[in-house]
Amino acid sequence: METYTLTTAGADLVYDVRGPLPTTDGRPPLFLIGHPMDASGFVALAARFPDRTVITYDPRGLGRSTRGDGRVHYTPEVLADDVHAVITELGAGPVEMFASSGGAVTALALVARHPGDVTTLVAHEPPLITITPDGPAAVRARAGVRDAYEKRGWGAGMAAFVAMTSWEGEFTDAYFAQPAPDPAAFGMPAEDDGSRDDPLLSDRSWAVSDHRPDVDAIAAAPTRVVIAVGEESRTVQTGRTSEAAAELLGQRVTVFPSHHAGFVDGESGYPGKPDEFAARLREVLDAS
Repeated sequence: METYTLTTAGADLVYDVRGPLPTTDGRPPLFLIGHPMDASGFVALAARFPDRTVITYDPRGLGRSTRGDGRVHYTPEVLADDVHAVITELGAGPVEMFASSGGAVTALALVARHPGDVTTLVAHEPPLITITPDGPAAVRARAGVRDAYEKRGWGAGMAAFVAMTSWEGEFTDAYFAQPAPDPAAFGMPAEDDGSRDDPLLSDRSWAVSDHRPDVDAIAAAPTRVVIAVGEESRTVQTGRTSEAAAELLGQRVTVFPSHHAGFVDGESGYPGKPDEFAARLREVLDAS
């Protein structure tokens, strides 16, 4: 693996290249992206594609990548332009892409803004909460996570986030009537370390989950777009957002093994099924 830094007007973007460029197998590079997950979250998945040239990167302001634009918030458009800059720097033509969570939102914006960058996009569980039938209630639930984080710190915020993302079905009065979850019940610290800059728990990434894909631009692009969902996520929020995104794009979801982070291994606190997940991803990419 070789690691590089691309300096742009607004950020220093660190990315990793596993395998030769140009590729020697006749396939485009495989680019793996997330948000707020950085490259470290894709180690297990990348290892299961030893025959492919695999690219991973840290989004601006996360992991090893720094930002110099003076901002702390994240928007899909800026993140998409960053990924476009890395793809251009690679000089290896369009890529195949697996994008997870907020990275899937970035990738949908990338296809709309830079339609020549990606041949096939597998967008796994994009958290587009405003396009679900209970969008206003989902926005309220998201605000509850932010409020818990602002008032009581990381443990309380993460406990609220877990409660929100594991809630099955639409966000009803029953959801909002629940008592605040106890961080200790999830093995999280109750003490407040004073920080309030977590991109997952603060409002810094709200533009990502508020995003509405440009359906016409995506349809006009040459990219084959696949909206994917984990089999264990079908009834929770990211499963429902995946179904809504697929419907918006005039397709049905493609089911993958495991959950929202089904590609991570035992080093994660919530391991998925990386072998089965990688096999399914290979199958979907090869069908193009």
